[in-house]
Amino acid sequence: METTTAPAWSIVSEVELTYKSKVKASERPQIASSRDAYQILLKVWNEGKIDLQEEFKILFLNRANKVLGVYHLSTGGITGTVADPRLIFMAALKANCVALVLAHNHPSGSLKPSRQDEELTQKIKNAGLLLDIKVLDHLIITSETYLSFADEGLL
Repeated sequence: METTTAPAWSIVSEVELTYKSKVKASERPQIASSRDAYQILLKVWNEGKIDLQEEFKILFLNRANKVLGVYHLSTGGITGTVADPRLIFMAALKANCVALVLAHNHPSGSLKPSRQDEELTQKIKNAGLLLDIKVLDHLIITSETYLSFADEGLL
């Protein structure tokens, strides 16, 4: 009995990219300020976790600064969460965005960015330059207020 082996090219995984919007282009909210971004993020943040554990989310925007989608990147502990730039830009490219707004919460209620927050923001901003995806802002949010890196000159 003769067995045939499939050629190597026929057993590779196929990569497929899709983006399906559930919101009509005319109904997408527009970001004109850090306050707009904060208001949208509050609506999508899990109310029961904002004061409990850190989460990292990203708003993906088109050329008109209209929100294409929100990406929940990670959930961490009380004092930190992971934000892998590769995952951020994988999702950003898949959503076909041209700009993004980074956001994470501080369950402590403190709006002071840590050194890690500042370094991560710069790292993501630099990666975005290479891909022509602009990092417009990074918000640190609480259930009551927020800090905008862009407004504070930290971006």
